[in-house]
Amino acid sequence: MVETIINVEHVTMKFNLMEEKVDTLKEYVVKLIKGKLFYNEFIALHDISFTIDRGDIFGFIGFNGAGKSTMLKILAEVLKPTQGRVTVKGSIAPLIEVGAGFDPELTAKENIFLNGAILGHSKKFLEKHFDAILDFAALRDFVNVPVKNFSSGMYARLGFAIATEVRPDILIVDEVLSVGDYKFQEKCEKRIQEMINNGTTVILVSHDIGMIRRLCNKVVWLDHGRIKDIGDTERICRMYER
Repeated sequence: MVETIINVEHVTMKFNLMEEKVDTLKEYVVKLIKGKLFYNEFIALHDISFTIDRGDIFGFIGFNGAGKSTMLKILAEVLKPTQGRVTVKGSIAPLIEVGAGFDPELTAKENIFLNGAILGHSKKFLEKHFDAILDFAALRDFVNVPVKNFSSGMYARLGFAIATEVRPDILIVDEVLSVGDYKFQEKCEKRIQEMINNGTTVILVSHDIGMIRRLCNKVVWLDHGRIKDIGDTERICRMYER
């Protein structure tokens, strides 16, 4: 029997965008008191509904500004929707932004324990898997280097290695893999496939339609915050490419 692991019901996400630049906290407070702060309402997502079943490899496609990353942040509980409801069953490992969950002043070693703790891993678990994380990220030579000196690709390698060392129920991956070189992308795809084979549900955002085709069994096409189409991967990708 198919089990629904994520249920998104009529989700709308609104943001208030300031009309003018405020340079200091004092200026902000003064304008707030005088009622001179003006906003434009921006609706990033409009009445979004879909379900994801356990074991799905669920892709999001769409042009920049379509609402893909906003949707992932809501699924990862980084953002709370303005309207609607999201129900998630199981543990989540989110890889949404390069460097998220890292302290740039700390070393790679220290950030493995920091980021791992944020993801819910115990110190004992991280000590046991420390070498495996370093080896997958290929950062053993940089273990004692503050990550503020890392490239975006090194950030991505370390974040992916930590998040996927344990097998979560749900793995959420935004465009962070696009900053790595092709060898690392191949390595990540192989690990994602291993996780899929072991029953992990994967939610993937990528402009790489080839990757979406290789990995996903279902796809949502977002356009200006609305669902343009949803369903079979090949059918949706063909329509998107047209």
